Amino acid sequence: MRGLASKRVAITGGASGIGAATVARFLEEGAHVAVLDRSREGLDAIRETHPQIQTLEADVTEPASIDAVFALLDHLWGGLDILINNAGISVRHPFLEIEPETWREVIGVNLTGVFLVARAAARRMLAGGGGVILNMGSTNGIVGYPYYADYNASKAGVIELTRSMALELAPTIRVNAVCPGFILTPMQEAEYTAQMLQEFEAKVPLRRVGSPDEVSALFAFLASDDARFITGQTLVIDGGELAGGLASR
Repeated sequence: MRGLASKRVAITGGASGIGAATVARFLEEGAHVAVLDRSREGLDAIRETHPQIQTLEADVTEPASIDAVFALLDHLWGGLDILINNAGISVRHPFLEIEPETWREVIGVNLTGVFLVARAAARRMLAGGGGVILNMGSTNGIVGYPYYADYNASKAGVIELTRSMALELAPTIRVNAVCPGFILTPMQEAEYTAQMLQEFEAKVPLRRVGSPDEVSALFAFLASDDARFITGQTLVIDGGELAGGLASR
């Protein structure tokens, strides 16, 4: 991709899954990468794989934690060019069984965390004269899925937050949302049995689920100069899942 070499990139939830694949992709593109994650064990593990990255322990739901991490990035880099707002959690459970505490946790990480990190990044990008913010949405934020009401609501919020940010931060900062369908990550593997996975694959037009590196490739494109006229968009990567309204079946 054009224009990614030597860019300063922060990736939240970058210690595993799509985040870890995105770390590897931006390193391949020649970028400088900082991983923000609340798992110290995860940070230690990805640092072993990629010793050149910065690893910063952070809780995206806590404003004080975000302030401290970005102050450290200011010291290390003096600014930021690209934010991959990837941190997220999901819990599979019926709507009537969602406890307020769980609702607050899911919304806190998936939506409030996106807001807090994006705000901190945008302030620095505006001061630096430009940047790109990519928020992690989901096809769950576009159509209804059973057993994920809290997650669905959080991702729908991310999509609308992205559009609003794109309008307010233009022309200096581009903001887009990436909305994966079923991507096989450790989080998904923990929620789906082998039979459930096979049933899901059967209804996807491409007859398979996606991989984290396919999502990381989309992140790289959207962050690059090749996508310099794209902002305020919701980009779906789902193997055709939504094309026929299959997701809610």
